[in-house]
Amino acid sequence: MKKNILVVHTGGTISMFEDSETGAVKPGNENPLSTQTKGLNNLANLIIKEPFNLPSPHITMQEMIQLKKIIEDEVNQNKIEGVVITHGTDTLEETAYFLDLTIDLKIPIVVTGAMRSSNEIGSDGLYNLITSIRVAACDDAKGKGVLVVLNDEIHTAENVTKTHASNVSTFQSPQYGPIGIITKQGVFFHNTPTHKEKYDIDQISKRVALLKAHAGMDSLLFHSILDLQYDGIVIEALGQGNMPPDTVEGIKSLIEANIPTIIVSRCFNGIAQDIYGYNGGGKQLKELGAIFSNGLNGQKARIKLLIALSQTNDMKVIEEMFH
Repeated sequence: MKKNILVVHTGGTISMFEDSETGAVKPGNENPLSTQTKGLNNLANLIIKEPFNLPSPHITMQEMIQLKKIIEDEVNQNKIEGVVITHGTDTLEETAYFLDLTIDLKIPIVVTGAMRSSNEIGSDGLYNLITSIRVAACDDAKGKGVLVVLNDEIHTAENVTKTHASNVSTFQSPQYGPIGIITKQGVFFHNTPTHKEKYDIDQISKRVALLKAHAGMDSLLFHSILDLQYDGIVIEALGQGNMPPDTVEGIKSLIEANIPTIIVSRCFNGIAQDIYGYNGGGKQLKELGAIFSNGLNGQKARIKLLIALSQTNDMKVIEEMFH
């Protein structure tokens, strides 16, 4: 028996056209996926929603919350057995991670996209949509959190990231790899996520900054964050979580103002840890009160801190959420 799968189109390259004259990729008057999806009812009983049609750089926390509510409402009102969301790739991992942290459902939820627009040679959008529907209809995909499916691979929302500006195999999970694959014969999982956490929220009102460390960095930007009254900050620090010595004063001022200061590594692999004891080293930052995140990249740590601040201002509770 075919399953009832909710398909939510949000926009992005997967729904865009390449202009034959200028080469510019942009949205058209209609989303081509809306028509294409209707032709996929041989895979499942598809319920199609299109709440907005936005390039992913236009996606904000408000659209993420809207997606969360659409999914929860549809599941409550209809017998939905799986969900597929089509999304632009630039911020896809952030939306997927937000939904992973805030939707408490066992049914498969899959986020997918494309690196080539709908009318380009070698367009990957329709294929990724088909494989995502197959994963969402798969019993083995239940209870694994929000999944990201592109290029015949299945990744967790927590670990996946966009690694290439244009290549179709851009989505990878550094250190961990995909947890499953899709072939012509079926959907196969070889790993199951063990870490699960859920937070009940209905709005995001806080502001969190994200800064990347560099050689010779000073405290000016950190003082600016304080002056602009941000509620939190994520720092992509050097190596295992170290900063140039001239930044310490600014970081200290943020922590003394009770602004949660999360440290992640700007490195592609590895985890930020308080190892080095020199001026600006991780040990000094930890002693000042900085919170070291357990392996998240900067953009996902920012999503998590926004969610944390919607729950509490208690620094100890926030620190526990990042361990």
